[in-house]
Amino acid sequence: MREAITLTQQDVQPENPDNPEHPIDPVTLEHSEAGVPETDTSHPLQAGAPVRGDSPTFESFGVRPEIVRSLREAGIERTFAIQELTLPLAMAGDDIIGQARTGTGKTLGFGVPLLQRVTLPGDGTPQVLIVVPTRELCLQVTHDLKDAGKYLGVRDVAIYGGRPYDTQIAALKKGVDIVIGTPGRLLDLAEQRHLVLGKVSALVLDEADEMLDLGFLPDIERILRMVPDQRQTMLFSATMPGPIITLARTFLNQPTHIRAEETHASAVHETTHQFVYRAHSLDKVEIVARALQSTDRGLTMVFARTKRTAQKVADDLTERGFAAGAVHGDLGQGAREQALRAFRAGKVDVLVCTDVAARGIDVEGITHVINFQCPEDEKAYVHRIGRTGRAGREGVAVTLVDWDEEPRWKSISDALDLGMPEPVETYSTSEHLYSDLDIPTGSTGRLPLSKRTRAGLDAEPEEDLGGRRKPAAGRTRRTTRTSGGASRPERAENATKPAGETAESDRPRRRRRRAGVEVAGEQASVTAGATGDGADAEAGGERPARRRRRRGGRGGSGEGQGSATEPVPGSASAD
Repeated sequence: MREAITLTQQDVQPENPDNPEHPIDPVTLEHSEAGVPETDTSHPLQAGAPVRGDSPTFESFGVRPEIVRSLREAGIERTFAIQELTLPLAMAGDDIIGQARTGTGKTLGFGVPLLQRVTLPGDGTPQVLIVVPTRELCLQVTHDLKDAGKYLGVRDVAIYGGRPYDTQIAALKKGVDIVIGTPGRLLDLAEQRHLVLGKVSALVLDEADEMLDLGFLPDIERILRMVPDQRQTMLFSATMPGPIITLARTFLNQPTHIRAEETHASAVHETTHQFVYRAHSLDKVEIVARALQSTDRGLTMVFARTKRTAQKVADDLTERGFAAGAVHGDLGQGAREQALRAFRAGKVDVLVCTDVAARGIDVEGITHVINFQCPEDEKAYVHRIGRTGRAGREGVAVTLVDWDEEPRWKSISDALDLGMPEPVETYSTSEHLYSDLDIPTGSTGRLPLSKRTRAGLDAEPEEDLGGRRKPAAGRTRRTTRTSGGASRPERAENATKPAGETAESDRPRRRRRRAGVEVAGEQASVTAGATGDGADAEAGGERPARRRRRRGGRGGSGEGQGSATEPVPGSASAD
């Protein structure tokens, strides 16, 4: 196998007509994050940034007229850097490792060649398989390909977890040409024989560095064994570490490594202003609350490392008056899509999420990204702050580093050559925080009532897709078992019932007595024993119930024996 060829695109900047002194990066169209028809509130395929006037057109590469027409209607005629380098090789069927910064057109870089090479009409068996790491990216890619190939009649389907199996199986039975999915659900349907991969001629791993990480590698290897050996394979990502490239070449055939920028170019957009602060964990929410009151702030994404932290921060911000939603793995797919739709529609302007949303979500109008906790590594940092500063716009990225996270941040700064190895010690009252982020003087940790204009998350209906729902405010109820055998909510309900209506099954099975007197708090009425006198029980229940005696006690009666001596009312206890 020969060595891979590396192609790079010179960093030529197009002119900004509004400000010729500050050129604009050539970046791609905006993508949507929701591709399911009944929940899709995203905008259609559209051009989101200027492009060099001398860039070649899609038509000049011999792209099908139907695809060119779809792109032209979206305002896309000329290629971006990654597309210009990728199209000739991908359309010829070569294996590719494509690397470009976030928001630089990777989806159409592999999507257009795939649409070009699909055989139409197909026999209903998938010809193309695109594997992505997250549900949100799955929906985005599906939506972009659907728009780009709408005049071809290509049948595509999104396969991911959190949705019922029935609809996805029904779509596969009707016949599809392109399948986009996450590894887990793809393997489930393939092992159930609903998804046939024996005729796949092209395989794409989007966000390949994540797909080939240790967590996904076993699933990817199983998928590779299901597809034919004779196929075209393409890998795309913003970050592509050396070990990942070495691993990828083991299942690629003479791949060409394409970089859409110079080798020394930064992985972070130059239009993103980065701030790093050393903050105490107990003061971080206060800092975030003030940062969210920055002048001209638009939509904002707040990233946390754990699911529990993400939900806690979202709840704290909501309590402080901000319109916030959460996206993390503990939420069901319906709740995740609800938050994403509300975020895109502007009903909430703060989205708190884990790294599950760092890849593939491209929402127009995101001006700020806040790292509530230091990312795990430089890859996570690049993908997180890549949600802003897209489409030639400026963005702000704020990272809060705790004292114990400083070594990790230093390694990120050194790897990306950020020149910020030591964060500035910052508190919610620090003057430089207000000046750096343009926070109005006098801002506090709560949003003023006059600025609470967003509809909020509850204004967006949640689709019932099963899984965990976020509990409504004030309706959380914890059920704890008590010594009496009934749960506390059940006892509260029984307390409101009239006397005599409590069900027999709701009564405690054992009642404690001391010297023939009931312990306070236990039920007053007692059912007569099997050998007791029913008339005495009806006369007022004064006769105490039978009691078991300890082994070796008076009368020699064992604890498990069928009869026991009943004490005389008012006598001393035998215990």
